[in-house]
Amino acid sequence: MSGWKQGFAAYLDRRVVMVLLLGFSSGLPLLLTFSTLSAWLKGEGISRSAIGAFALVGTPYALKFLWSPLIDRLPLPILTRLLGRRRGWGVLIQVLLIGFILALGATDPVNQLWLTAALAVVTAFLSASQDIVIDAYRVEILDDEQQGPGAGAVQTGYRLAMLAAGAGALLVASVWGWFAAYATMAALLSVGLAVLLLGPEPAIRVSAATAERERKAAEYLEARPHLKGTPAKIAAWLYGAVVCPFADIMSRPGWIAVLLFIIGYKMGEAMAGAMANTLYIEMGFRLDEIAWVSKIFGFGATIIGTIIGGALVVRLGVMRSLLIFGVLQSLGNLFYVVQAMAGHNIWALALCVAAENLTAGMAGSALVAYISGLCNQAYTATQYALLSSLTAVGRTIFASTSGKLADMMGWVDFFLLTTVITVPALVLLPWLMKQQGRVAAETG
Repeated sequence: MSGWKQGFAAYLDRRVVMVLLLGFSSGLPLLLTFSTLSAWLKGEGISRSAIGAFALVGTPYALKFLWSPLIDRLPLPILTRLLGRRRGWGVLIQVLLIGFILALGATDPVNQLWLTAALAVVTAFLSASQDIVIDAYRVEILDDEQQGPGAGAVQTGYRLAMLAAGAGALLVASVWGWFAAYATMAALLSVGLAVLLLGPEPAIRVSAATAERERKAAEYLEARPHLKGTPAKIAAWLYGAVVCPFADIMSRPGWIAVLLFIIGYKMGEAMAGAMANTLYIEMGFRLDEIAWVSKIFGFGATIIGTIIGGALVVRLGVMRSLLIFGVLQSLGNLFYVVQAMAGHNIWALALCVAAENLTAGMAGSALVAYISGLCNQAYTATQYALLSSLTAVGRTIFASTSGKLADMMGWVDFFLLTTVITVPALVLLPWLMKQQGRVAAETG
């Protein structure tokens, strides 16, 4: 079977289809505590300042690595024994998530704004926790050669869910009201619940080096006179759940370069995206024009990009895909330059949105596959939560400077900057590829 056919055929594998459905469940709650919730609050006459403050509801997504060790290692009474560590946590979180989404939809923001805010925070916390479980489950259930298609599948499911929780929820609310909209989204979460109830539990795979590190730590703690018995066992558990995942990453050759690469890989795309709508509005486009082009060309291009990207990872390998897609992603930002020069031209807008979303989708699939491959399966949930949170640095800290830079430089120079700002990360890639090859040769 040719590389192309093999890559796309991987999407028909039962486990990859399961990942697609779990990606759908993962993406559903996000907008229910973000833009969909904002639309509800605006419709109820809540002030703009209060609506803006609701952005803080999303904080758990950036901090999920803090409690990921508990989900990684803490067994649940009854559920872990019946379903396993991943499915047990997943089922518990999804049942709670369904309940809190229903409760959130039943509130009255006009008279119960603080209750609405509190339930939104809990929903976001449970949603971030669900992401921890689903990411770990995906990495562990798929073989190495399936990580690329798995990355494409999970992102495709996520985008479809955002369409459902965005446009879909608004349509339901316009006819039947907001509780019906939130109840519909809660019901759709049963898709992921069914996958976890009926799917297999991933095998726990611990390398000899990992087991030896934890064994020595346990023996050391047991030998300390003041840490015998239960205190020593608790300390050993904390060492294995919290310290070892981070120590494992820092024990790898070039680990600082890896972290810098993950932070920088999508920085240019994040900076450009932060200013995209501002550019379109300044070019004279109406909000409805931007919305329709984004939904038709943007959504379609993103889905196509993630699917193609995941399939090509099988053919090209993860590292080559990162390099090729990273270059394409940077070049995609040049279409913003075209837009800035073309002004109010709907076809230029369609081309810009399509090119940026297509290349960003391809690069996103490669990056997810890369991060998945970095995880030691003894600590999948913790390490994936940590590494994936680094990708948010570009979206927050660095992208927050975009407006200032655009004012200083002008649109054309600003978007040229976003095209080249990813170059340092791409320059690191050949060195990381050599390091990976050297380690493989030494261990294989």
